Amino acid sequence: MKISIGNDHAGPEYKKAIVEMLKARGYEVTNYGTDTDASVDYPDFGHPVANDVSEGKADFGIVICGSGNGIAMTVNKHPKVRAGLCWTKEIAYLTRLHNDANIVSIPARFTSIHQAVEIVETFLDTAFEGGRHQNRVNKIACS
Repeated sequence: MKISIGNDHAGPEYKKAIVEMLKARGYEVTNYGTDTDASVDYPDFGHPVANDVSEGKADFGIVICGSGNGIAMTVNKHPKVRAGLCWTKEIAYLTRLHNDANIVSIPARFTSIHQAVEIVETFLDTAFEGGRHQNRVNKIACS
């Protein structure tokens, strides 16, 4: 499985822990994130992740910024992207199960690194339920 990850200055340590877990699971990881806490603009790191998911170059994406909101808004502008802002593993479960999200957005300033890793694990381990949810997912994208 191919995963693209991107983060701003709020998330280098989160990314490091998440990438470590992903590689231990045998995933191929493309890293678009910054590795320092020097201030950067989150769209510069979210757009490449969204492009990979939108174009089928990655199966899933992971984005990280301070609140998780700005980078989620950024990636959700791309076709075929459904990003869910997840601050608990339970929300990560539901965003995959019911919304078929393909990018998870992590709020680094509101979760611990341990929680972020659990969120990503849950996100990747949960399959879309389909059924009654498929019609709703079909209505998400603008035409």
